[in-house]
Amino acid sequence: MLHAKPPQPSATPAPPAAFESAPAAVRPERMSGSAVLWVALAIFAQESVWNFYDAQVPAQLRHFVSSATVIGLIMGLDTGLGVIIQPWMGLISDRLARRRLGRWPIVVAGACVAAVPFALIPWATSLPMLMLCIFAFGLTANSFKGVTETLVSDYVVPGQRGKAQGFIKAGVSLTIIVSALISLLVVDHSLKAAFAIPPILMIVMVALSYRFLGRRHPAALRREDTGDEETDTFSSPWAVLNDLIREPSRTRLLLMAGIFCFAGMWAALRSLTTPYGTEVLGMSRGAAGGIALPGAIAFLICVVPLAYLSHRLGELRMIRYGIALFVAGLLVGFADPTPAFTAVSVAIASIGYAVFSVNGLVALWSLAPNNRVLGAYTGLYTVASASGMALGPALLGATVDLTGWRYMLLNAAAFGAVTFAVFTLVARRAKRPRTTAS
Repeated sequence: MLHAKPPQPSATPAPPAAFESAPAAVRPERMSGSAVLWVALAIFAQESVWNFYDAQVPAQLRHFVSSATVIGLIMGLDTGLGVIIQPWMGLISDRLARRRLGRWPIVVAGACVAAVPFALIPWATSLPMLMLCIFAFGLTANSFKGVTETLVSDYVVPGQRGKAQGFIKAGVSLTIIVSALISLLVVDHSLKAAFAIPPILMIVMVALSYRFLGRRHPAALRREDTGDEETDTFSSPWAVLNDLIREPSRTRLLLMAGIFCFAGMWAALRSLTTPYGTEVLGMSRGAAGGIALPGAIAFLICVVPLAYLSHRLGELRMIRYGIALFVAGLLVGFADPTPAFTAVSVAIASIGYAVFSVNGLVALWSLAPNNRVLGAYTGLYTVASASGMALGPALLGATVDLTGWRYMLLNAAAFGAVTFAVFTLVARRAKRPRTTAS
């Protein structure tokens, strides 16, 4: 059960909680383990579908399209739809969050509707039919993806959201295993059955999450809220974005720039590690693809402990430590370009990224003007991270064209230094008293 916090005795504005560690004399409210479990299950359900989509839809497109560039553009369609749709749906969910059923109507209805075009993908016998299924899935799945992630803010008090994100990210990392198992065990026997399993799992898991959490929503609403009339001014994503831009300190805007940079770095590293292994390390394509495995294991092992450490030290401070670790890992790989050192390099960098993945969204929530636009801010996070993931590989690839593959990790470390500078500036501005833009 969540309880409202007592009013603060001082009227002096304080820095955002996300950027400070909790005082030793204050006992924070406990995190509801069951709430985190059911929210994690709902997020796990949708991410299982997305992972299988990313793994198998390119192969399905190969039946109709021979150009890798065209396939890549089509696979990027869902990212473009997400940038457009998620801020709007986040704002709509913020309005629903103040009602008895909360955001759940969007999540449940979205999962049921998105399951249909996803399951129909292997039934498409022509490119127009396949494109219709892909577009319909991207449209409907993006409409509730960010809303599901925002459920954390409804059932977990602000001081415990970083810990909750640690457990949720650990669960999400397991979806890669689920997708791989379906591919290994089912795809070669029945492609239609393989595409039916993830959406069925998604509907069942979302229904279970709603069954156990939906009735708790009225109690979750009793958490401290601003409750002022200012919340009504955010009538569209443009109003939210205008408030973000007009903030005097520009802290939130800088934080989004930092999210863009870190997400872009990570996407670039993931995209270019395999060709780096073949070009520089002399590995086969399969062996080079396996370089990422130690990183995935390191992420899974470290993400929950890092979430608890972030709760003690503060989210922004931990992100800066994570960036430093990310850069250090890249420099290790650059110093000794061997398969073993490169695997260690990717593992260290993955731990650094794990810090960011736990804290990035929580830090942005903490800077939101009030608790009633958290869904919209989840959408803004998606805009920043998706844009970075779309442009990051191209930017790092351009530096590789200039310097050669041997310097790829060093070039990525240089981008990491820029990202560290951005977050350092955010930290300095976050220490100033917060004011509301007029």
